[in-house]
This record gives sequence, C-alpha cells and structure tokens, in this order.
Amino acid sequence: MLQRWMAWLAGLWAGLVLTIGAVAAPSAFAVLERAQAGRYVARVFAIEAYASLALAVVMILLARAQASATAGEGAGSRFSLELGLALGALFCTVAGYFAVQPLMDAARAGQGSLSFAALHGISLGFFGLKGVLLLVLAWRANAPARR
Repeated sequence: MLQRWMAWLAGLWAGLVLTIGAVAAPSAFAVLERAQAGRYVARVFAIEAYASLALAVVMILLARAQASATAGEGAGSRFSLELGLALGALFCTVAGYFAVQPLMDAARAGQGSLSFAALHGISLGFFGLKGVLLLVLAWRANAPARR
C-alpha cells in the first residue's frame, strides 16, 4: 500500500512542477505584459513552493516508512534512494525559493552583489533539478516491488 501512495504522490508532485515550468510560466509571458506576467508567475511559484513543502513532508514520511519496512525484512537500509530523492527535492525547494527568491527581490530593488538575471538562473537551476529528481522519484516509485 505504501508503494501505491508513493507512486501516486510522486506523480502528482512531478506533474505539478512540470506543468508550472513548461506550461503556466511560459504561457503567462506569452499573453500578458512582462510586469503582469512576472507578478502572476511569482504567485504561481509561491503556491508551488508551499505545496512542495507539504508534498515533501508526506513523501519523506512514506519513503521512510517503506525503507524501515524493507530494512525490517533484512532486505535493505533505512535510508532508501526514494528518501534521498525526496530530500533532494525538498532541498531544491528551500534553496531555490526560500533562499534565492528574497535575493531576487533585493536585486530587483538594486541591492545585493548578484544581478537579477544571475539569481534567476540559479533559481531556474534549482527548479529544473527538482523536476529531474521528481521524475526519477516517480519512475522508481512506479517500478514493481524490488526484493
């Protein structure tokens, strides 16, 4: 049962990130003025960041429970690759949104040592890495049970 919940949750999380990165953000800039699109996308990324925090907590709890059950059977460690992938996605969320985003706001106001473009690139890198980690997590969570 844990495997099914993990597969469902990983697919949902990966789909959320891919939809925002590949559909919502580019579409906003295609149809809105740059300033309006920026405000809209900032709001969408804020919602995604908080949703990712919640999804990460649940996924980490599920992955931990599954790893503990597998380790209890003598077939593995209490730290699984799935747990590592979920922790990596959580790190990307915290670093990319909660650490870099305030720096981007400061750069937009002319403060800080890095430009807005450089910080935007760093944020994009964290978001892209999170997407890759989640795709791998979804792939692995949907694999048949490993023994």
